[in-house]
Amino acid sequence: MKFTKDSYINGTSFKGDFYAYYHEIVEIFGEPDMGPNNFEHDKVTCEWDLQFEDGTYATIYDWKEPETPMGRYLWHIGGKSYEAVDRVLETMGRSIAV
Repeated sequence: MKFTKDSYINGTSFKGDFYAYYHEIVEIFGEPDMGPNNFEHDKVTCEWDLQFEDGTYATIYDWKEPETPMGRYLWHIGGKSYEAVDRVLETMGRSIAV
């Protein structure tokens, strides 16, 4: 599914998570909108802000890590609805969340 980067997303909350390597997310969604290792926020060092063509908003982010994880990590998916999880996983070529 097509998406655009949207760094003005707000009002999202945790909806699900999935395992991936940092480089896998960059290959699909490009460089993050925040990070890596952005320490302006105390809970997130790296985040992608996305809007899919159907209007679904999603964020992909780490949570309370001392630095951005580069290895296999359980990334969080935020959204305004659970469709955010579906859109992220579909775009990543995965069928289920953890």
